[in-house]
Amino acid sequence: MRFKDLTVLLNVLSVFFILFLFSCAESNIKKDVTPLPKNPNEELNTIAESYVRLMLGMDTHERGYVDAYYGEPAIKEEVELSGVTLAELKSEAEELLQSVNEIDMTGEEEILLLRRQYLAKQLESVRARIDMVEGIKFSFDEEAKFIFDATPPTLPDSFFEKIIEELDDLLPGEGSVSERLNKFKADFIVPDEKVDVVFEEAIREARERTKKHIRLPENEKFELEYVRGKSWTGYNWYKGNNHSLIQLNRDIPLSIDRVIDVASHEGYPGHHVYNVLLENKLAKGRGWVEFTVNPLYSSQSMISEGSANFGIEVAFPGEERIKYEREILFPLAGLDSTRVEEYYKVFELTERLDYVDNEVARGYLNGILDRKQAEEKLVRLRLLTPERAAQRVRFIDQYRAYVINYNLGKDLVREYIESRGGTSDNPEKRWAEFEALLSSPRLPSSLN
Repeated sequence: MRFKDLTVLLNVLSVFFILFLFSCAESNIKKDVTPLPKNPNEELNTIAESYVRLMLGMDTHERGYVDAYYGEPAIKEEVELSGVTLAELKSEAEELLQSVNEIDMTGEEEILLLRRQYLAKQLESVRARIDMVEGIKFSFDEEAKFIFDATPPTLPDSFFEKIIEELDDLLPGEGSVSERLNKFKADFIVPDEKVDVVFEEAIREARERTKKHIRLPENEKFELEYVRGKSWTGYNWYKGNNHSLIQLNRDIPLSIDRVIDVASHEGYPGHHVYNVLLENKLAKGRGWVEFTVNPLYSSQSMISEGSANFGIEVAFPGEERIKYEREILFPLAGLDSTRVEEYYKVFELTERLDYVDNEVARGYLNGILDRKQAEEKLVRLRLLTPERAAQRVRFIDQYRAYVINYNLGKDLVREYIESRGGTSDNPEKRWAEFEALLSSPRLPSSLN
């Protein structure tokens, strides 16, 4: 072989040898590289984006399902035009739920564990709601569990009859307890011409009390609007960017106790504050987009309504409420302030009848009570007027098992706050725990 040919051969062999070495090195590199662990929060972020679209899609089939949305308008517009079917939504919910449950959360901080649970429970809720819209019938208790993540107690009529016996001894006059109660309450109705000034004052006071304990954005605000023809007394429509529209139903006479109840429940430290904190602490603060959408028929509503009702006690505890009403609200409304204590003895007893709503809803939705029987039971045990009883059944027609969120939700929130030291004799701790709850993804099953 000529020298030149030998040189060429050696060069070719060198190239092959180098390629062989490189191949071996690459193989070893691949064997040595350990896949980077997935970031649970980023996985949840991806699922949350689909979750928002899912909830908006559900609203195209059941208007009012989404109570508030303050995310990207383009996403809502896109979903509105998508024509997504209920079958597709249910399939998506099941796939997302499986993805959520498969995420490895070992060693993660509590807030992320709560976030994962929040998404899982909300997905279970929407899956059950899709079944209902498609015609599947749930019992009252099944609906409460599947949609709202809670199991309401069953109370016999005798439980309420004992309370009514106490009212019977307390109320003056003749006639049934229901008739005497409503005659008594008529003396404490805010005159129509006084409603605006009295309600505005209650909102102002509730806001001032709340701001002493919870830091709110400088631009937070609400608008007040009077409406008619609704099945509820008051409603908060959260618009995003720390702004709410609060509506008050003027078809229903406004008793003096309902002034503070509605001002606190819908405003401070109730729904308005809850939504402001979720928007700023979670949606914006952590970038958790699932908190830009608020589905009405979901586990979250138990916390929303329960905290709004318990928040009344937080802002206006016991004697403080009576003192404020005696000195400020009763005179503003033109009512006899010497009767405040008398009124609240009756009020405290009637509050203990709240669970009648659940029992009526259970019987009515399960087909045990017809409409007339449901209304009669509300008159007999809830002590409502026939007109208010009819309005309450219309509420059950529209919102069904949602009624449990007000009373059971309040009790669950109270038990949770007090178990963490937020008792009535420790108001600072009570406010601190209350704010922490409103700023978290906690749902009923995580109140432990």
